Amino acid sequence: MKDGTVLHGLGFGAASERVGELVFNTSMTGYQEALTDPSYAGQILLMTYPLIGNYGTNKTDYESDSIHPSGFVVREPSPDTEHRDSIGTMDDFLKVHKVPGIYGIDTRFVVRHIRDKGVMPAILATSENEIDIEKLMERMNAFDYSAIDFVSRVSVKTKKIFNKGGKKRVALIDYGVKMGIVRELAARGCEVHVFPSSSTAKEINDLGPDGILLSNGPGDPAILTQAHKTIRELKGPIFGICLGHQLLAHAFGGDTYKLKFGHRGSNHAVFDSIKSRVAITTQNHGFAVGRIPQGFEVTHTNVNDKSVEGMRSMDKRIISVQYHPEASPGPHDSRYLFDEFMKMM
Repeated sequence: MKDGTVLHGLGFGAASERVGELVFNTSMTGYQEALTDPSYAGQILLMTYPLIGNYGTNKTDYESDSIHPSGFVVREPSPDTEHRDSIGTMDDFLKVHKVPGIYGIDTRFVVRHIRDKGVMPAILATSENEIDIEKLMERMNAFDYSAIDFVSRVSVKTKKIFNKGGKKRVALIDYGVKMGIVRELAARGCEVHVFPSSSTAKEINDLGPDGILLSNGPGDPAILTQAHKTIRELKGPIFGICLGHQLLAHAFGGDTYKLKFGHRGSNHAVFDSIKSRVAITTQNHGFAVGRIPQGFEVTHTNVNDKSVEGMRSMDKRIISVQYHPEASPGPHDSRYLFDEFMKMM
């Protein structure tokens, strides 16, 4: 780890050396969805629940077509896969995607360390041979998570269309979208046009969409200046999720800051000031909105640290939330937000 902490454990998955920002997720289930979530690009993912992999991996719980974290850290990987839909073990899954994992370390210590010191770069190395720690430290010290545009790495390169013939046409800008979002839109009868993150406002506006969705994604929203410009020029009702929420803040004059250790898990309580109720939400983000743009108001706040979890424009043509209303995995408390988006169109 960046502060010089070295932990020795047992390797599984691929034999490899991978650097990334070390983060933790508190979910008890949903490891396959987490591993295939593009928002984890450039990060080493640690699961706090001690036994991971007991129901194996399957053909349906994918949020994208590959693993995005640089590495995977667990207390104990289950060798058994007791589920009717299982097609393989976690070890097999990591090997297929050439991602290294480590187990047999005290994950409680690591989480406490991150909560105390904050997220930091780390390097995960698995090998049958002796590992040169000094060389690993040199490689890790050269890594700067906030300086890298991970969005361009995970976004689609050409436009894709889902659910052709839907009653509403939605332009979804892919900053690292989870397929759960696409599924929620399709389930409501939308024809979903997924645009690359590099698309111009003209390309998106020329579609004549009924609504525009700004997706989740990885990295620091402050460095995505072209996305800020594009968003300012978009027409039509807009719904921002996670990174999309942060980009909206930057686009209209607000800003973001980095959280000490982020919000990642399926049990985060959020207060909805519009409906005066609390929802339990799924979250995966390391940045949060700081200054609210002029012409916007806060609609949701985090119950634990009071950070901004949602906002909307005064004309109610733009709404956004920091968390994941599609869950995948997690509680379904916030799926109504997709219905709210439908009403805006």
